Amino acid sequence: MAREHTDILIAGGGIAGLTAAAAFASQGRQVTLVSPAPPVVAQQEDGSDLRSTAFLQPARDLFDMAGLWPHLAPKAIPLEGLRIVDTVDWPPRTRDSREFRSEDILDGPFGWNLLNVDTNAALMSALEGRDGITLRFGTGFADMLTRDRESIVRLSDGTRLSAQLVVAMDGRNSAVRAAAGIDVDVIRYGQTALAFTVQHPLPHGNVSTEFYNEGGPFTMVPLPDVDGQPASAIVWMNPSAKAQNLSSLSSEELSDIASQRACNMFGPLRIISPIRHWPIAAQKARALTAPRTAILAEAAHVVPPIGAQGLNTSLNDLAALLKAMEGATDPGAPAVLAAYNKARAADISRRVQAIDLFNRITRSGLPSLQHLRLSGLKAIHGIAPVRKAVMRAGMGGN
Repeated sequence: MAREHTDILIAGGGIAGLTAAAAFASQGRQVTLVSPAPPVVAQQEDGSDLRSTAFLQPARDLFDMAGLWPHLAPKAIPLEGLRIVDTVDWPPRTRDSREFRSEDILDGPFGWNLLNVDTNAALMSALEGRDGITLRFGTGFADMLTRDRESIVRLSDGTRLSAQLVVAMDGRNSAVRAAAGIDVDVIRYGQTALAFTVQHPLPHGNVSTEFYNEGGPFTMVPLPDVDGQPASAIVWMNPSAKAQNLSSLSSEELSDIASQRACNMFGPLRIISPIRHWPIAAQKARALTAPRTAILAEAAHVVPPIGAQGLNTSLNDLAALLKAMEGATDPGAPAVLAAYNKARAADISRRVQAIDLFNRITRSGLPSLQHLRLSGLKAIHGIAPVRKAVMRAGMGGN
């Protein structure tokens, strides 16, 4: 039986994997994407991802290049500012509040906010029937045999195909990464994030607000109005036992507690979606490449949901690999993989370390660390060159 062939095999059908399929096809590559299940594209469906992502300017540039932005733009809300509110005690008491504005470093917004489930729906629509892309949902990566010029991949349905490059975008428990013999370093925090959507009477002004207190941040990300009322996506980090207790409450009870956690800054919050849970961890692959294999996105790195770094860092990986592949007839050549590793390894290590430290400080109830948190916020915001440098570093990009 003749083996199927593809230039690039992508394992993983999340936002990063779908974006990669479009981007590689835009370079003229033949792409096959495999995933055990299709992405969930409706909020009320089981497994829907109710987290939101502020796609920063480098991500927008990538979406433009891949022809995806027109599909994403209708539900995107510009992110014009980031407000940090430092609180202590319960009910929370505000000690300080500082706002970082995009006009300090950019002519436009920092980025554009979308619910992840809406992004999945838009990407699926954009990829439907697109030349050069084969989507194989319901089929996963099983194993591979790497040769000098190609990898022979066996899929979970028994199909075998050859690929010049295998791209691991199959999450923190990546089967591709394991098959390539790459181990990971993991940090477990004992935290869980609750994610849901709320309405509130007072406008968000296209500003994302992060409330810091013991346990982890409570982040409100602006969304389009729902039924004529302002709405936001919430990601709320807590010790896992407390998160479990909170999720057992009625919607009305949890809405009341969430309103207090947000210092009633936007008025009473009303939960209008299911509540989802995600364990919080940090993880970094010990290598980003193997012969004929590139490790990207959550297969390469996982960080707590702080500062819009997770998915944006994943898309920075993709942008670097695309740049390394420019002009190459063989997308899996050793020179391509070496260039990708050089572009991303150091940046990923720095970001994982920085976000780990930031999470440890911001979740702590120790008075000394709470004082450090407040002092750091004042120092970063109060010194204009430092403030701008931190904002530029957070934007990332290649």
